Amino acid sequence: MAKAPAPLSGGMINRVALTRALALDPEILFLDEPTSGLDPVSASAFDQLIHTLRDALRLTVFHVTRSRTLCAICDRVAMLSPQRVIAVGPLLGVANCDDRWIGEYFRGPVAKLHWPRCRNRARALRSKRERITC
Repeated sequence: MAKAPAPLSGGMINRVALTRALALDPEILFLDEPTSGLDPVSASAFDQLIHTLRDALRLTVFHVTRSRTLCAICDRVAMLSPQRVIAVGPLLGVANCDDRWIGEYFRGPVAKLHWPRCRNRARALRSKRERITC
């Protein structure tokens, strides 16, 4: 690579960091807000890259996010609020938990922009009954 990391865009820096992590051939990949600060198009492209790599390399991905990217790449989710796990399970099951905070996250004003697409993916993933802890 001819460029030093400083002149690279946020998306390129994330991809370089991901490449560095994958060079070690991990079984588990930890991502901490990898799309933070990216524009929506770049964030979506990064999510698709993670999804593709997860399937191709059979990775387990722990993805910490405050954004709706969990709908694009997560099969199972754990919701945290305030500093404790309040629900764990498949995306659709957790989204339907009887918790005020979870309800706001998945059914509040901002969620209405993202949730229909997310709900369709969650339904497609529902191949077996999994236990949900709320």
